[in-house]
Amino acid sequence: MPLNRDQIAKRIAEEVEDGFTVNLGIGIPTLVANFIPQDKFVMFQSENGLLGMGPFPFENQIDPDLINAGKQTVTAVPGASFFSSAESFAMIRGGHVDLTVLGAMEVDETGSIANWMVPGKMVKGMGGAMDLVAGAQRVIVAMQHTDKEGNSKLRKKCTLPLTGKNCIHKVVSDLGVFDLTPEGFLLLERAEDVTVEQIEKFTEGRLRLGSQIRVLPVK
Repeated sequence: MPLNRDQIAKRIAEEVEDGFTVNLGIGIPTLVANFIPQDKFVMFQSENGLLGMGPFPFENQIDPDLINAGKQTVTAVPGASFFSSAESFAMIRGGHVDLTVLGAMEVDETGSIANWMVPGKMVKGMGGAMDLVAGAQRVIVAMQHTDKEGNSKLRKKCTLPLTGKNCIHKVVSDLGVFDLTPEGFLLLERAEDVTVEQIEKFTEGRLRLGSQIRVLPVK
């Protein structure tokens, strides 16, 4: 059985170190914040000008003016700061974000990512993705391994317009965990009940197997 959205996010939370400044993209990445242990001090940054994002609010805590870059209402932790989007992007472009977690439509074996548009479909804009993949110290992708037609999203070469080239460090999909290496995708972990052969079948790009492949429990 593949990993669900929460399980993908929980696995990515293991990559977040104490003291990190982290930017989370929309979709599955926003769930990562739910799995950060309380003994870790992590500051979440949003492109629209917030450092110190807290959890999603309960109904009686909602402030319609306090939103993240995906226009979701959020809370702010003690010590949070608010600033202009220009200052926020200066922070990103200046290399002050330790880790960003993004969704993707495609990632290829060179570590390039396409996550902002499909030709012929209306799109409002790229948001901060292009700046994040260029400015963050580390970039992890949270994604489904295949599209709705069953085609691999871990490609030999991205077919959609690129967000960034050679910038992805790790992919966590519903089938497994992969490092990006000069030789392509390196399989480090697989979801419980998902075989290596299935992962090979659904991975278009070059795939190497780690020496010891950890099994991620699906509960």
